[in-house]
Amino acid sequence: MSPSQASSVLIVDDEPNAVRVLSAILNEEGYRVFEARHVDEAVDTLDSHEVDAVITDMKMPGRSGIDLFDHVAEHFPDVPVIFLTAFGTVESAVSAMTRGAFYYFVKPPDFLNLKGILARAVEQRQLKRELHALKQQLAGQDNQPQLVGKTLGIQKVLEVVKAIRDSESSVLVYGETGTGKELVARALHFGSARRNKPFVAVNCAAIPQELIESELFGYEKGAFTGASAQRIGRVEQASGGTLFLDEIGELDISVQAKLLRVLQEKEIERLGGNQRVSVNFRLVSSTNRDLLKEIAAGRFREDLYYRLNVVRIDMPALRERKSDIPLVVSEFLKEFCARENKVLGLSPKVMDIFRNYDWPGNIRQLRNVIERAVALAPGRDITEQELPEEIFQRPYPETERRRAEGKTLKEMEAHAIRQALEECAGNKSKVAQMLGFSRKALYKRLKDYGIS
Repeated sequence: MSPSQASSVLIVDDEPNAVRVLSAILNEEGYRVFEARHVDEAVDTLDSHEVDAVITDMKMPGRSGIDLFDHVAEHFPDVPVIFLTAFGTVESAVSAMTRGAFYYFVKPPDFLNLKGILARAVEQRQLKRELHALKQQLAGQDNQPQLVGKTLGIQKVLEVVKAIRDSESSVLVYGETGTGKELVARALHFGSARRNKPFVAVNCAAIPQELIESELFGYEKGAFTGASAQRIGRVEQASGGTLFLDEIGELDISVQAKLLRVLQEKEIERLGGNQRVSVNFRLVSSTNRDLLKEIAAGRFREDLYYRLNVVRIDMPALRERKSDIPLVVSEFLKEFCARENKVLGLSPKVMDIFRNYDWPGNIRQLRNVIERAVALAPGRDITEQELPEEIFQRPYPETERRRAEGKTLKEMEAHAIRQALEECAGNKSKVAQMLGFSRKALYKRLKDYGIS
């Protein structure tokens, strides 16, 4: 793609004929041209539109081209500025170039030369934008924990990810909250040919329903009260890359219809606009809901479901892959020890507590527990003292089942202790480790519950 294609240029000059001639020349080259007669109008255009280069006269009524250059340098430092100047202001233009202006031409300019310089300026702008996006993507990739594990459930996930990473098919990831569904989306994106393109994640549950449509599809200036500038939606931002719609089951039925149309036509229409914009993205969605039940209840569109569910990936809960906990803990320890400039290990007792806990918040909860422990740990090992109270208070899966049967908390806890005593052949040290109690706390409970 040549620099002129899909690129926009702002021409700023108080002479209408000069603007008309230059605008016509650049339109023929394929540029999208914006025009301004003075600096204030140019500033408004920059605030409301994506501009790849500015060509400005040096001397204009009111604020000068140098004033505009200073504004661009402060607020849009990657946008190149080219000056048009009369002989009398060449010195000012040269001075501006030493401060970062891209080029200057003496009026009337050699239009052939100007087109070549402008193409270089736009190309430089595009390269800077791509480099910035790449740095953000790599930073996001580096800061995210990776999919790790050796259990059958997670190995199946990794096999599917490897098999479909370069496919165009939509992917639907099922799993409880906190199981790492976004990690699957990132693994698909950063392991694919789209890795250098945008990865755009949208949490559908976190955005108010009245805002989700404008967030996804964008809007034009004046589309509604408060829309003071054009906004590019998340779908359009993801073009060329991957769009991850987290908790897609939360989308309102009316937005589902518009998303389905985008998937069918590969085009979006911003709110308040009538221009269709082509988009090309790979869609990965996730949900913790049973979408078939949502369809039966009339809360989810069946036609959209089949568009999303081309490839299904089921993320196992952490309690279903407890033998992976040491691997996952190791990854989190590396991450947070590096951040806190610490070297820490994990006491065997803490690892036993982790293995025996049911992790209702899954990987996300484990990550938060490790982050907290690393921050608090005063010594060389993370101990029970650095663990949150919830680790010791939450009942285990068997007792949760009994809670559903109407048992009191004390009855459930007493049952858990009796069961642990049987499994550990009366070894109270092992029982304390299994249940995550200190020995002192266990003996107190044995006394309170009358367990011999």
